[in-house]
Amino acid sequence: MDLKTAVFNAARDGKLRLLQKLLENKSDHEVMKLMAEKTNGATPLLMAARYGHLELLEYLIECCCAPVEVGGSVNFDGEIIEGAPPLWAASAAGHLKVVQSLLGHGASVNNTTLTNSTPLRAACFDGHLDIVRYLVEHKADLEVANRHGHTCLMISCYKGHKEIAQYLLEKGADVNRKSVKGNTALHDCAESGSLEIMKMLLKYGSSMEKDGYGMTPLLSASVTGHTNIVDFLTQHPQTSRTERINALELLGATFVDKKRDLLGALKYWKRAMDLRHSEPNHLLLKDEPKQLEPAYDYSKEVNSFEELDGLIADPDDMRMQALLIRERILGPSHPDTSYYIRYRGAVYADSGNFERCIKLWKYALDMQQRHLDALSPMTASSLLSFAELFSFMLQDRAKGLLGTCVSFQELMEILSKSVLEIERAIKQTQPGPDPAQLSKVLSIILHLICLLEKVPCTVEQDHFKKETIYRFLKLQACGKNGFSPLHLAVDRNTTCVGRYPVCKFPSFQVTSILLECGADVNSRDQDDNSPLHVAASNNHPDIMKLLISCGTHFDSTNSLKQTACDLLDQKELAKNLIQPINHTTLQCLAARSIIRHGLVYHGNIPERLEAFVLLHR
Repeated sequence: MDLKTAVFNAARDGKLRLLQKLLENKSDHEVMKLMAEKTNGATPLLMAARYGHLELLEYLIECCCAPVEVGGSVNFDGEIIEGAPPLWAASAAGHLKVVQSLLGHGASVNNTTLTNSTPLRAACFDGHLDIVRYLVEHKADLEVANRHGHTCLMISCYKGHKEIAQYLLEKGADVNRKSVKGNTALHDCAESGSLEIMKMLLKYGSSMEKDGYGMTPLLSASVTGHTNIVDFLTQHPQTSRTERINALELLGATFVDKKRDLLGALKYWKRAMDLRHSEPNHLLLKDEPKQLEPAYDYSKEVNSFEELDGLIADPDDMRMQALLIRERILGPSHPDTSYYIRYRGAVYADSGNFERCIKLWKYALDMQQRHLDALSPMTASSLLSFAELFSFMLQDRAKGLLGTCVSFQELMEILSKSVLEIERAIKQTQPGPDPAQLSKVLSIILHLICLLEKVPCTVEQDHFKKETIYRFLKLQACGKNGFSPLHLAVDRNTTCVGRYPVCKFPSFQVTSILLECGADVNSRDQDDNSPLHVAASNNHPDIMKLLISCGTHFDSTNSLKQTACDLLDQKELAKNLIQPINHTTLQCLAARSIIRHGLVYHGNIPERLEAFVLLHR
């Protein structure tokens, strides 16, 4: 074990004497250097603060000149917090004396993590009232919000820490402050079920605001299923009759899909029906739908007590009622609307009813592509679910189950929608698409192409498939590290796109059809690797031979001056008889000679040849 690791471990474990022994013969310069270095992303002082080793921490500061503000990575409940200062770690872990010592040694009380979380917010999150008081007494700012716009008061309400919420309110915390998505502390109480704190907020002047999705605290409580909040707010004078009806109907939908309690759902739907029918002239009755949705099996919302009583005989119709109610009240843009449509489809799939599942999932996917941003994680999740479902349906273990046949049309429809998602992302204005999300959707498309190769099709269908792939390649979309679709097709990491296996990569079949449809065999990633380099790194000589036969430059180099042969396992090289001399042309030798001798070629040869020479530098 090297000295840096030994010092880090001693600080983490609170072994002061061992630490002193490790540092006793080191110069001041060496000690200060060790204090600034990180192991697993953290300095020794950060570890001492995280685990509450007060005496050791003071030794590091006073005798070793450890910097009190240098942040790093710390683990809390399995989550890695990046850029956390020592004061933040001590506050989150509840070490009051360490907090006092760090502030006494000059730590900034409002220094934040990379996500803009302050030490005060960390103490509020885990309910450390003594530390909250101490930090506020030492000028901690109550209103510094994290990157999502969540304040200390909001997190205290969400976590149900009543005493901390009350203290912050007494100190003047803004009770109506809104987050980036428009929610207030009242919404956080509604989502966590903290009724006592909600009553306290209302006494301090909190108002019933709508968030960015148009959700009131009452509707937020209905979505999360907190009946105590719903019962309280439906009696509140700020709540209109229509809001009460919507809240009760939405709560019933939550009982169906989240609590799986159909009788409980009927109870709340009957309360809502009472309110609808008690309005003079029945002005609050539901409008008749203009058309019925096939994905919901042509169900429509009930509008009378007789229809409501009839639901109990048809649990499936009750489940469709829940989806209809949620879509009407929350709207298609709310994440819960498409989430529960997909959830219901998954339940049908688990019971072997793949046809109902696919109908619901297509409906949800169309909704997401109309109303969510391009490459939304929810849309990507929908596309991946289709790939995983189709993969299962094509496996032998699915044979014999009802409706397990996957048609070419079904697969092509989802492939086309996946390509549409890339088109939407490419068209959007700055900033450009997130590379990680783009990589995920690109990988899903390759899995769908792989599945399509397993499904028989006519000549016309095959032409349509290749036309779609050509259109996809023309978008020239690249994901993380500048990987093109062809790079991804020859990379083993493309296999792991979700929790369940779909197709295995590198894929000779997918590589072949991409090349046939016009993929650039000489495309380069951020490190100047061609697909041939990636195929070599993955030890796949068959794909290498395919790429070479399609015109890739065998001796082109990446940013580290490596050729594909340099990256290929030598056993594979010999076994598969990939001989560099067989794939090196006179053009290649000439280009390498120009580079090796440093000859000036810019402006002296045609531009097309300049690009060729650059491949060999």
